[in-house]
Amino acid sequence: MALEILGFEYPKNVRFKCLRCALCCGDVKDKGRLILLLTVEAEHISKKTLKRVDEFAEEIKGFEPYAFRMKKTEDGKCMFLKVNSCTIYQIRPLICKFYPFELKETRSNRYTFAHTSECPAIGKGPLLKRNYFVRLFKKFAKAMTATRK
Repeated sequence: MALEILGFEYPKNVRFKCLRCALCCGDVKDKGRLILLLTVEAEHISKKTLKRVDEFAEEIKGFEPYAFRMKKTEDGKCMFLKVNSCTIYQIRPLICKFYPFELKETRSNRYTFAHTSECPAIGKGPLLKRNYFVRLFKKFAKAMTATRK
């Protein structure tokens, strides 16, 4: 998938700097979170953590291209979250890298970055420039290329 043939829109005038609150790492009062994984991500996490995929994820249908969802602890948090810190941060799934943004396909080869206002870090920190979203989009393109192999 060549990045130059794909296009995306991104929110202008959005400030964001992660507060490391871990709100995104589990269920909240009014919402259960699905931490979705591509097959290639589940396999990579498995290899790096020496855990079988079924120890930390469950297969799902209807969320393509995602094939798994992360298992959670009894309190609804990601099983890799320990004391508000991600124990697999360097290899965390794409969906986690994107939060509080998500990429939605608007039409063939066109995408839009949207964001959630539930994240307390929206409106804080630096004004995000196009380059921030280009980096995220490249991660998406790389993951989709790996998924198709």
